[in-house]
Amino acid sequence: MMPKLRSPVLRTPSLFAGMAVLLIAVGVGQSWVVSLSILNLCLISAIMALGLNMQWGYAGLLNVGVMGFAALGGLAGVLISQSPVTEAWAAGGAGLGIALAVVVAAAALIVLLRRFVRRRSLRTAGTALVIVAGFFIARIFFDPAVDEIERIDSSTTGYLGGAGLPIVLSWAVGGLLAAGAAWLIGKVALGLRSDYFAIATLGIAEIVITVIKNEDWLSRGVKNVTGLDRPVPYEIDLQQSPWFLDLVQWLGADPTTGSSIFVKLCYAVLFALVLIAIVWLAERALNSPWGRMMRAIRDNEHAAAAMGKDVTRRHMQIFVLGAAVMGIAGAMLTTLDGQFTPGSYQPLRFTFLVWVMVIVGGSGNNWGAVFGGFLVWFVWVEAEPAGFWLMDAITAGLPEDNPLRSHLLDSAAYMRLIVMGLILLVVMRFSPRGIIPERRGR
Repeated sequence: MMPKLRSPVLRTPSLFAGMAVLLIAVGVGQSWVVSLSILNLCLISAIMALGLNMQWGYAGLLNVGVMGFAALGGLAGVLISQSPVTEAWAAGGAGLGIALAVVVAAAALIVLLRRFVRRRSLRTAGTALVIVAGFFIARIFFDPAVDEIERIDSSTTGYLGGAGLPIVLSWAVGGLLAAGAAWLIGKVALGLRSDYFAIATLGIAEIVITVIKNEDWLSRGVKNVTGLDRPVPYEIDLQQSPWFLDLVQWLGADPTTGSSIFVKLCYAVLFALVLIAIVWLAERALNSPWGRMMRAIRDNEHAAAAMGKDVTRRHMQIFVLGAAVMGIAGAMLTTLDGQFTPGSYQPLRFTFLVWVMVIVGGSGNNWGAVFGGFLVWFVWVEAEPAGFWLMDAITAGLPEDNPLRSHLLDSAAYMRLIVMGLILLVVMRFSPRGIIPERRGR
C-alpha cells in the first residue's frame, strides 16, 4: 500500500522539494545571484533554528537571548581571522594582561573562599570584598591600556586585531565562545522559573551587545570591522583566472555574474556540509536514551527528578549545546557578510525570527526546525518585493503622483511583518505543533 501524503515518509521530502522549487523560481524570475544569496542565509538560519530547537524543543528552556550568542559567534570571526595590530599590542597589551591576571586571581580567590570558609556570613562578605577590590585594581591597569590601544590609528584600527588564522576556524571558536557564555548564564539563571529565565537571557543578550558596541579595543565597536577573510575565492580573482574564463565561455555566461554565482555556490556547499553534520548529530542525540531523557524532563520535571535525574545538570548540557550551535551560525553569518557590524544585531532579526522558524517548522523536530529556517527566511526576504508588486498592481489605475499610490508603495516593506503574523496565525490554527511536528511515542 502506498503511504499517505500526510505521512512523514512523504510529507517532509515533499515540503523540502517545494522549498527547492521556490528557490528555483526566484532564480528564474529574479536572478540566480539572488536565489543563491537567499539559499545561503536559509542554511545559516536553519542552523540557528536548530540551536534554539535543542533548547526549547528538547528541554523546554525559554531562551530569548539568541541575539547575544549569535553576536559572540560573529565576534569570533574578528578575533580569529584579522591580523594582529602590533602597535596596539605594544601600546596596551601588557596592561590588559595584568588586568586579566587580576581578574583570574580574584576568581580563584573567590573559589577558595567558598570552598574552605564554613561560616556563611564570612564567606559572603569575603566574596563581595574580593569582587569589589578586584574590579578596582583591574581598572587601574585596564583603562590606561584601552585608551592607548584605541588611540592607534583609530580611523582604521584602534583595536587589538585577531590571530590571523583562517576564518573557517572561527566557526568552532564562535561555538566555544557562545557555549562558555551559556555556561556562565546557566550557573546564574537556570534555577529560575521559565518566565524569569527568559527575562534573564534577554537582559544578558543586551549586555553582550552593549559591551561589543562600546569596547572599541576588542572589535572597533560601532566603527565595524570590514574586509574579513574569506574561505572561498574572490570574484575579481576568478575573473582573471583562465580556467574560470574558459568555463563561463563554455557555459555561455557572463564572467561577472558567473563569478558571483560560483562564489555563492562555494559558500552554499560549506554551509550545507555544516548543516548536514549538525542535523546528523542532533538526530542521533534526539533518538538516543539521552534524548528520551531530555524529553521526559521537558514534559514533567518533577517526575524526572523523582526518578533520580539531575534536571539542572541536564538543562545546563542542552543550554550549552544549543548556544554553541547558535554561535557557529553567528560566525558563519559574519563570514558570509565579510564584516562584523555590532549595530546590526537586533532582537527582531536574531531572536524573534528564529523563534518563528522553530514554532512554524515544528519544535522538538530537527527537520521541522530546518524547514522553518528555510521557509521563514525565504518569506522574510521575498515579502517586500512581493508586497511592492501587489501594491503596484492594486494601484495600477491611479496616477503616478496619487498620494494613496505613493503611500502604499512606500509601505510595501512592512508587508514582511504582516506576512509573518499571518503565517504564525495560520500555522497555530491548523497545525499547532508546527508544519513538521514532533513525532510522538518514540
